[in-house]
Amino acid sequence: MRDYKHIFFDLDHTLWDFESNSKKTLAEIFDTFQLKQKGIFNFDQFYQTYQPINDQYWYLYHNKKVAKAELRVGRFRETLSRFNIEDEAMAEGIAAMYLNESPKKHILFPNALEILEQLAKRYTLHIITNGFKEVQHQKIENSGLNPFFKTTIISEDIGFQKPQPEIFDYALKIANAEKNNCLMIGDNILTDIEGAMNFGIDAVLFNPQKKWHKAKPTFEINSLNELNSLL
Repeated sequence: MRDYKHIFFDLDHTLWDFESNSKKTLAEIFDTFQLKQKGIFNFDQFYQTYQPINDQYWYLYHNKKVAKAELRVGRFRETLSRFNIEDEAMAEGIAAMYLNESPKKHILFPNALEILEQLAKRYTLHIITNGFKEVQHQKIENSGLNPFFKTTIISEDIGFQKPQPEIFDYALKIANAEKNNCLMIGDNILTDIEGAMNFGIDAVLFNPQKKWHKAKPTFEINSLNELNSLL
């Protein structure tokens, strides 16, 4: 094992429980916009319809096929359309509420704060996250993560995103770190694991659902607690 000095964490799906926070926000949206009265049978039907549409829009956004504004509203416009609700004003209102309320949520993966507190005594901690700067900063602040991290790199701030090598190069430069003393921890095989390892950084795959994969990360964990024994 290398002598690590710097640990870079992904944010969404690694520290900040994106699924739980997003689902909670979407449930509030379902009630606020009275979507049951509009013809959507129940929240689960709305949520299960939205999820793959959202994933597709993020895929298109990361591949520069849609702009940020279209991602924000289009995923909700298309979800409503699946239920024969053609209402642009409602889609825009839902998008605004989601972006306003979601980053206020603060559900983290189990023991995240405790683990970070322990790691911060021995390593310099950083965040590298893809996403919108106005919401990522709020998530970090509202969930109590901010005190543990020396630097926070948000893709939108610098014009590059994981897995592009430029974002890792930028992160190391502002951290004054070297490749051989850094470790990346994240849940996404393409952006976090392959992105880091292709750049020459060791990587820990956070795989809480124990999904099968063909990747070969430096390490793999199923809970953040395992970082104690690993490091």
